[in-house]
Amino acid sequence: MKNIDKRSLEKAYRLFETGDIDQIEIGTTKGLLQIHKYLFDSLYDFAGQLRQKNISKGGFRFANSLYLKEILEKIEQMPESTFEDIIAKYVEMNIAHPFLEGNGRSLRIWLDMILKTRLKYVVNWQFVDKIFYLQAMERSPVNDLEIRTLLSANLTSEIDNREVIFKGIEQSYYYEGYDKENQDE
Repeated sequence: MKNIDKRSLEKAYRLFETGDIDQIEIGTTKGLLQIHKYLFDSLYDFAGQLRQKNISKGGFRFANSLYLKEILEKIEQMPESTFEDIIAKYVEMNIAHPFLEGNGRSLRIWLDMILKTRLKYVVNWQFVDKIFYLQAMERSPVNDLEIRTLLSANLTSEIDNREVIFKGIEQSYYYEGYDKENQDE
């Protein structure tokens, strides 16, 4: 699994280094599928494809795969005009959890692209504590105030700062259990 994480992390860097990120649709399911395919192509045979199976994590059941396409259509129609709107959309997309693996990493890039385009901000993920973030996301289906508060405290207008973007990508992979510092080359 760690080899997949390392290779996917390299692809995430490349997504931004090459400017390919600028070809991704903003705030759409298609855009999220594009991000997932880019990150996981040749690593997972389902890269960029909606899951066909029901999944759960820690006792939480994500959206039923039978209704996933309809749910995603509804999420896509959600507004993106305020920070609160965007976080609500992000939370709903996380509840949908459209992929078998790689949801969090893909969704955080997707979220930042919406924030960057609509509000001229991105989350400075390197300052978002892993435990607080994961706990807030776990509780977000009931109330998104905690995740909104956590992320709003870490917004930056440095939307084109390479270090902010790349440290954010590394933090995103750290949330999923990958530690770049302790990997064998």
